[in-house]
Amino acid sequence: QVRLVESGGGLVQPGGSLRLSCAASGSFFRIAVMGWYRQAPGKQRELVATISSSGTTNYAESVEGRFTISRDNAKNTAYLQMNSLKPEDTAVFYCNAQHSPYNYWGQGTQVTVSS
Repeated sequence: QVRLVESGGGLVQPGGSLRLSCAASGSFFRIAVMGWYRQAPGKQRELVATISSSGTTNYAESVEGRFTISRDNAKNTAYLQMNSLKPEDTAVFYCNAQHSPYNYWGQGTQVTVSS
């Protein structure tokens, strides 16, 4: 079983930056894919970014060039560096880990971008 613990969410002004962290713990040797998803009020959960164990990344078009996903395999931790934040980025952000055949989710952390 894998447990995901998130941190780093909060309130930030437009144009500002936040860095989210997701620490994985539990009974596993290697997580194939880690990622970040978000859900805004009245909308479905959507992919933000993913990263494989080898470092291959995938980004939603809406965040390309502004967000950077990374992972530290030794620490079993994933990060999401968010720059040039916009009000439309406001959402609950969820950490995800894929460890076939299972998917694991964090509790979610609120990110609010407002002046």
